[in-house]
Amino acid sequence: MKYGLLIAIERELKAFLESGREMQAEEACGRTVYRTRIGENEVYALCSGCGEIDAAAGTQLLIARYGCEAILNFGVTGALDPALKVEDLFVVRKVCHYDYDSSAIDPVKPCQYLEFPDEFIPLDSGLIRKALDLEPGLREAAAASGDKFVEDREEKKRLYGMGCQICDMEIAGIARTCFLNGVPCLSIKCISDAWDGDGSDFAANVERSAGKAFRVLMKLLNT
Repeated sequence: MKYGLLIAIERELKAFLESGREMQAEEACGRTVYRTRIGENEVYALCSGCGEIDAAAGTQLLIARYGCEAILNFGVTGALDPALKVEDLFVVRKVCHYDYDSSAIDPVKPCQYLEFPDEFIPLDSGLIRKALDLEPGLREAAAASGDKFVEDREEKKRLYGMGCQICDMEIAGIARTCFLNGVPCLSIKCISDAWDGDGSDFAANVERSAGKAFRVLMKLLNT
């Protein structure tokens, strides 16, 4: 099977690049795409850059040019739940694009796309179940996703009140693009900054937490 592996930033990508696998690299649309095999699967990995636009564009490239049949994402995330700790590990069940709002012109709530019954975009249930079966201690979470790094505690409280436990800057763009293409999507996230953390916590923990999330996907790809 052809899998696309979408990673946001270079410090997260490092876990993949240092996995000891033989790989080929090529340039496509201003990005580097790495091709390798993991288990019986052909894998195309791309570092998209931060934010929903770059993540959506990278996802579409993997699907349209390389024919990827499923998109896997791994990386770090911020905690919205005060009880969560650095290196807690999650699979994203659904995601709210919290700074999207067409409610002034469409019959929807803020954050809701017309195709869905509420504010959340679901990810693939089959891939989620497979990940949960493979990784003891992996938990499901709802993610808030938007184009800013969330440090403000009042904003964290607001997003938590919307039913989200973690936050990032890419998974809404990835999940939305996969939905439009009819391609399943899975996201494994590991906390780099706790509820009372900030950008310095992210910087200190990003590589270690990203590596922990990547190891879950390695298990999945090797089965």
